[in-house]
Amino acid sequence: MNAIRLHARGGAEALVYEQAPTPRPGTGELLVRVHAAAVTPTELGWAPTWTTRAGEPRPFPIIPGHEFSGEISALGTGVSGLAIGDAIFGMNDWFGDGTQAEYCVARAVDVAIKPRSVDHVLAAMTPISALTAWQGLIERAHLAPGERVLVHGGAGSVGLFAIQLAHWRGANVIATASARNLEFVRGLGAAEVIDYRVQRFEEVAQGMDVIFDTVGGDTLARSWSLLRPNGRLITIAASSEQAREQSVQDAFFIVEPNRLQLGNVANMIDAGKLQPVVSAAYPLADARRAYEHKPLRGKVVLTIVK
Repeated sequence: MNAIRLHARGGAEALVYEQAPTPRPGTGELLVRVHAAAVTPTELGWAPTWTTRAGEPRPFPIIPGHEFSGEISALGTGVSGLAIGDAIFGMNDWFGDGTQAEYCVARAVDVAIKPRSVDHVLAAMTPISALTAWQGLIERAHLAPGERVLVHGGAGSVGLFAIQLAHWRGANVIATASARNLEFVRGLGAAEVIDYRVQRFEEVAQGMDVIFDTVGGDTLARSWSLLRPNGRLITIAASSEQAREQSVQDAFFIVEPNRLQLGNVANMIDAGKLQPVVSAAYPLADARRAYEHKPLRGKVVLTIVK
């Protein structure tokens, strides 16, 4: 099969488009013919990209990417409820070969039937971002109707789902964004949008019940004082993972695959309650360009099957 592989540590310049062995599904796994795979450039700095669960160096070459949309090509033993030819989307193992290839392997419990109302490109950008927003707002923050929510990075791939989910939940949503994305973010359901380049969000967003941070650093540090008593702050910013402060460690989380939640997301997309957003799509062979592309909003996706 054709695949994107890494033969050494590096950034986009280290990505190589080449032939690779087609993987085989094990027990409880699926072989997926990948139609589209999303790009997360920060993945090239994540520990699971380069190390095993035990912390040992992973052997090269490595296929990056861990979310996809495609169709089932083969079933491993013990898989039920899915069939060859089913259109699915989902995630695969952070510590294993990824999805930026013509075929990938994923656990059956980590995928769901693809939303029927969108194409594979839009479906491929959804799993990590939508599940991150779902798990942050609903599972961790227990967001309730009528609460005030601040979403940092509202036009980003996670932020845009966080705004839509919070709006669907009946919350009053405030979001930060750049000037060129203000109307876009309002259209997602934010009642108020702050242009973070010209106004400090502290001047507007006081008394928040929930803050969903995708930025980290100074933005995170300035957010704590905006919480009401019993307010909850959630962060996914990579800079927070190694933070010394216990409060930041408690607020930080990494998304996990979840078939039930992904199925709920698919249903919401088909019902018109969630809208995936893709900034640009590149052929698999142009992965370097895709990783270097700075999306205005949403995500960049690699297309494999047209």
